[in-house]
Amino acid sequence: MTRIAVAKHLRLLEDAGLVVSRRRGREKLHFLNTVPIRLIHDRWVSKYTEPWVAGLASLKSELEHPMEKVFEIYIRTTPQRLWEAITDPEIRAKYHFGAGAESDWTPGSRYTLTHPGSDRALAEGENLVVEPPHRLVQTMHTLWSEEAEREGTSRVTWEIEPVGDSCRLTVTHDQLSADAPPELYGGWPMILSGLKTWLETGQTLTTPGSLMYGSG
Repeated sequence: MTRIAVAKHLRLLEDAGLVVSRRRGREKLHFLNTVPIRLIHDRWVSKYTEPWVAGLASLKSELEHPMEKVFEIYIRTTPQRLWEAITDPEIRAKYHFGAGAESDWTPGSRYTLTHPGSDRALAEGENLVVEPPHRLVQTMHTLWSEEAEREGTSRVTWEIEPVGDSCRLTVTHDQLSADAPPELYGGWPMILSGLKTWLETGQTLTTPGSLMYGSG
């Protein structure tokens, strides 16, 4: 929507008494006027239809506002070296619980996340955006468990931004359902910690959590 269209909608809501505006300096703040909203609810939504309305509102919220997880970490390295660590299967296996991602890393190409010594893929998906060494957007369908596989396809975005002699890496895992199992996104802090440790020290992370995931 344009700014003018938003202003027109707000003015209609103000005229109807559903929104109250207050000026604070150069800002114009808008607040919901809950009393008339409640009166509308009481008039049009009876005690018999309220459960249906609540259920549909909950469904709308779940479908339109899926879960999103954002992780950020600073790593003392160059964008090129960080990009290589994300896309090179041998390097990735050093910090990603032994799992490497195989792909030709071109837009529209497929990738497969596999564990050494196993023929079964842990995850797979499509590379939607490939902009080395700054941005990688992928779909992800996890296959390591029945519950994870039932979740279907989500999306992972890697964003690399140079900051001085370091890089800020932001990983956004979104398009997850509201009740997505934690195993889909719970490993990201350990993965990114392992990535930082390997790039900055050349060592593999050996915390109890990383060993637990790696032994799987």
